[in-house]
Amino acid sequence: MPLLKIGSRGIYVQLLQSTLNKLGYGAGTVDGIFGTRTENAVKRFQRSVGITVDGVVGKNTWNALMPYIDGYINYTVKSGDTFWKLAQTFGTSVNAIIAANPNVDPNNLQVGSEIIIPIGNAVVPTDISYSYDIMMSNINSLKRRYPFLKVSTIGKSVSGKDIPVVVIGSGSKKVCYNASHHANEWITSVLLMKFIENFCRSYIDDGILAGQSTRKLFENSSIHIVPMVNPDGVDLVTGALSPDSQEYRNAENLSRGSGLPFPSGWKANIRGVDLNLNYPAEWDEARRIKFEQGFTKPGPRDYVGPSPFSEPESRAMGEYTRNNDFALTLAYHTQGEIIFWKFLNYNVPGAYDIALRFSEVSGYSPEITPINSGYAGYKDWFIQDFGKPGYTIEAGRGSNPLPISQFPEIYKDNIGILMLGAVLA
Repeated sequence: MPLLKIGSRGIYVQLLQSTLNKLGYGAGTVDGIFGTRTENAVKRFQRSVGITVDGVVGKNTWNALMPYIDGYINYTVKSGDTFWKLAQTFGTSVNAIIAANPNVDPNNLQVGSEIIIPIGNAVVPTDISYSYDIMMSNINSLKRRYPFLKVSTIGKSVSGKDIPVVVIGSGSKKVCYNASHHANEWITSVLLMKFIENFCRSYIDDGILAGQSTRKLFENSSIHIVPMVNPDGVDLVTGALSPDSQEYRNAENLSRGSGLPFPSGWKANIRGVDLNLNYPAEWDEARRIKFEQGFTKPGPRDYVGPSPFSEPESRAMGEYTRNNDFALTLAYHTQGEIIFWKFLNYNVPGAYDIALRFSEVSGYSPEITPINSGYAGYKDWFIQDFGKPGYTIEAGRGSNPLPISQFPEIYKDNIGILMLGAVLA
């Protein structure tokens, strides 16, 4: 973690502010600017945990904050401990402790053994700019709290980042949800990550989410979630990529003359290919249209690439999809509050009926993709090659990147779709 102090800026300042606010220390607006209010909140926290009160967030302060960022602590069992007593002490639930320690017998705790104790109600922050590293930290934390999650990678990005996939459920019916094909649509990554967290929390309590039993859904289905298809691009847009890096400078050069703000207008992967125009679904027609519009070379948006599947990110999605018998896919984008459900004249039985059900629970409108954007996307390729329901969900409204302040509404609108996708497939 970076050293933070007065004058620091960026994603990790946002994470600091968000965490301090969650703990009640009053860091104020989560704006990524380390000012006097943030400094005073840091000092209050330092004083409360008994470390040097200097308002500087160094190793000791980060170490003290990490349990609240990760959402768990490693605890050594003492004589007389029970899960019930530990739940009372740490403000958690017995179910949460049991779930985090599946190989531990609650009736026979071994003194001196180490267990995981989940703390706090949330791991995934929904009030900060998101980044690849924060997402990976969240995935690791959720895996510790919910060991039944299956976590692996589908491939690597241009810059060598692992592209993670998280699988919820043990059922034979498989569906695939993905987000952030487009860099400046990163809020969709937060959506899928928060869905993972809330599903898991509901599952261990045998609860209901969006009118559906999470226990039943877990047993009947397997939801494969790729929360960030384009990690390099997301890091560029959200500020996690240093302006001093070669990747940043290269992207900045590619953006010159585009008329788009940089880096917020960037949609492509880090070498300037629009990943959602890089699938072999009438790719030649997509190329013709985009070249006529002037998108003939790498840039921040709408360049289709030198060939279908030319990019490691789209290629990884393609290979993972081919290797799994998905009954349905959801590709999350922003914005417009629209459900695109069709590709050309491919008529997938039941696809429109499912789109109508999605519309009922979200308020989003089922529509046909506009012709100038109607080719070479992930959804298009899935429908074309597999003949099964595939959907592009355009969440939220406004100009990309949508502000994180829209997250509560986006989540509320889409939780029904995310649950129904695995039910209706």
